[in-house]
Amino acid sequence: MREAFHDQLDSIFIDLSGIARQVQEAVAQATEALLEGSAEIAEQVISNDVKIDLARERVEDQTFSLLSLQQPVAGDLRTLVAALRMVSDLERMGDLAVHVAKIARLRVPERAVPEDVEPTIRKMAMVAELMTGKVADIIADRDVAAAADLHEVDEKMDQLRRKSFRELLGANWTHGIEPAVDLALLGRYYERIADHAVSVADRVHYVVTGELASTDA
Repeated sequence: MREAFHDQLDSIFIDLSGIARQVQEAVAQATEALLEGSAEIAEQVISNDVKIDLARERVEDQTFSLLSLQQPVAGDLRTLVAALRMVSDLERMGDLAVHVAKIARLRVPERAVPEDVEPTIRKMAMVAELMTGKVADIIADRDVAAAADLHEVDEKMDQLRRKSFRELLGANWTHGIEPAVDLALLGRYYERIADHAVSVADRVHYVVTGELASTDA
């Protein structure tokens, strides 16, 4: 009986890792739509978000079922509660990818990102995609060391965010208000994807160790 229960717990983590992979793809496609000015790719990201939403519902249903039927305690209870919080973070990451895609779609046939600030946005997108992929591995492997390392990657995102603000507020900005708003929003969306990735990784750390992850990194 307990073996079957733990198999179900493992299944939840497999599903969570799968959702992270879906989010990683959504981030990559949203960025492609943004930098290429592709309404078609943007629409794919927006329409595919329902798959992430449905996957979240499945994880929640399975988790609540185990909570009600098995009445777990200690480490098992910690795992299930953490799973509910992780799936919420992952869904939000998918929503943020949709926000990026919507900005891309809104500016077609133009591109939302001016050429001179594209390198910063491209780097932010790469870091967000990288972190999402790492989170999928961290969940699958319950890798505490990799979860701790993700804080260092997140610092790179914070540095890029600060750089984007300097570009936006600098004297050389000549693109007007509308692109400035887009750039501010895009920077925020990518930064929040990274923040949610760190939150998921920290919850894996908590599941494995029973201790809250250090935020001193």
